[in-house]
Amino acid sequence: MNKMLGLKANPRPEKQLSVMREEPAGVGMLPQELFLKLLCLERKRTERSGRRFVLLLLDTGNLLKTAKAPVIATLMSAIGQSTRDTDLKGWYRDGSVIGVIFTEVGAAEDKCIVQALSAKITDSLYDSLSVADVNEIRLSFHIFPEDWDNDGPDGPVTSTLQMALAGGIDRKKVSLTLKRLMDIAGSLVALILCLPVFVIVALAIKLTSKGPVLFRQVRLGRYGKKFTFLKFRSMQVGNDHKIHEDYVARFILGVPGTGQPAGSQAKLYKLTADPRITPIGRLLRNTSLDEIPQFLNVLLGDMSLVGPRPPVIYEFARYDLWHKQRLLAAKPGITGLWQVDGRSRVKFDEMVRLDIRYARSWSLWLDIKILVQTPRAVISGSGAC
Repeated sequence: MNKMLGLKANPRPEKQLSVMREEPAGVGMLPQELFLKLLCLERKRTERSGRRFVLLLLDTGNLLKTAKAPVIATLMSAIGQSTRDTDLKGWYRDGSVIGVIFTEVGAAEDKCIVQALSAKITDSLYDSLSVADVNEIRLSFHIFPEDWDNDGPDGPVTSTLQMALAGGIDRKKVSLTLKRLMDIAGSLVALILCLPVFVIVALAIKLTSKGPVLFRQVRLGRYGKKFTFLKFRSMQVGNDHKIHEDYVARFILGVPGTGQPAGSQAKLYKLTADPRITPIGRLLRNTSLDEIPQFLNVLLGDMSLVGPRPPVIYEFARYDLWHKQRLLAAKPGITGLWQVDGRSRVKFDEMVRLDIRYARSWSLWLDIKILVQTPRAVISGSGAC
């Protein structure tokens, strides 16, 4: 099987080896914190090399809670017999879910990989445990990078692996609850205060061009979940989206926007002189008034006040593997580090790094600072899209 899957040895860090030496013989299980750190490191290696790995999760249900020591030792022994010494084994969830990382699984089809690993693990479990004990265990396999191309109603699968790799932001549950309360309160206040502006803008759109007041577009939120993104319509109805799709392709490649004066020193990574935009739409975009309806998205929970910008589907289709981290990092927002620190003055890769930096250093205080800086960025119009 190793030859068929192209499995290769992956040297373990010295820290990992020292932890395993301290554990009882025959167990060799990494603690949850270290195992998840190694899982994240393996993810980063995959993003650089493009080589896949498989995460096997053994959910033991109530088996480990009620089983005696010999049963637990037998289970650990069965896992050890069906895996290589170089495979990473540890607690994905302390006391209940065991994880095994099979690195660099080669070019075999996902289905073949899962079938081969499943057969070997299952046979070993049945050889070592009773049928009743095996029936308590649920196996699941997760191949990274995973398939994000899912046409289901919720978009790409929000898998166990993707959520586990999202980062430490999920550990701050109390702060996240406060962030959601701030989103609800902030969006409600903004919608109430902006109600007169909402009415004026809606009338202006209706009187100057044919079509609906609101522009609706499917975008991808956290973990790739699809939602309906709202803006005031700033373009003619029935326009060709190929213009924007071409711009997105150039933006990701780091090519400055078109329509800039010859010899211009400042490179703006934005779509300029867009023929689809209406006269009133250009004003709305320059003042960011077209984004007021997004407070409804925040109120509904699809977005946050602060976070990465949600991508359109054809933009996501052009992402490199590491770019997809921005969808795992945090819930999308109306404003963020990119809007206040760079906007269309920075390249796409730099924008992604700002989004990832935001997630890693996130705090309520950081959100407040970004919200305070946003009006200045909007009024100055520096790099406005």
